[in-house]
Amino acid sequence: MFKTVQLLDTGEVRALREIAAAGQFVDGKISNPHSKIKNNLQLHDAQAYERSSKILLDAMVRNADFMEFSFPARIAPPLLTRYTPGMHYGLHPDAAYIPLPDGQLRTDVSCTVFLNDPADYDGGALHVRLGNADLRFREAPGVAVVYPSHTLHEVEPVTRGERLVAITFIQSLIPDAAHRNLMYELNEVAALEGGAMAPENYTRLQAVQYQLLRMWRR
Repeated sequence: MFKTVQLLDTGEVRALREIAAAGQFVDGKISNPHSKIKNNLQLHDAQAYERSSKILLDAMVRNADFMEFSFPARIAPPLLTRYTPGMHYGLHPDAAYIPLPDGQLRTDVSCTVFLNDPADYDGGALHVRLGNADLRFREAPGVAVVYPSHTLHEVEPVTRGERLVAITFIQSLIPDAAHRNLMYELNEVAALEGGAMAPENYTRLQAVQYQLLRMWRR
């Protein structure tokens, strides 16, 4: 239901941190003015946003782990966000749809990309609730956490330093999280064991994969 992915190399992390250092950030409520739980800063600089989102999108589409786990149909341009001491984002699910210039995007999968060293700040964990499990993530620079958008999650208060991340949302070819997880597992088994199968059995497995994708794709 969730996955961590090494998404960015050190050069890409450095470039994004340089963009953030030079960019203008504003109150994160600019994109959600009625929120009572959102307390962060987000990039508000058109040129910087275009450059940073391109770096992140290019990394996503060439990363096999990311693509094979999320089955993206559309990816929202990733946005740099910053948390300084006292800032947090309370427990919430992500909105079902977000407006984009080319139409609404259904949020099936959410993604947080960590951009600075967790030693640089205290607090600020991404806390995701999955059933009875409480998962907390404070990852190394360049690591992305990918998880279903309907899950309750929060950014815990930062108490020291600065937390810098990028966030984005994915409309998946397979909207249902359980179906998406089953398809991912089936594809993983096919990739790992398919070469050892008799050709006729591997062909049968492929037929099942393709038919499930047809059934579940929207």
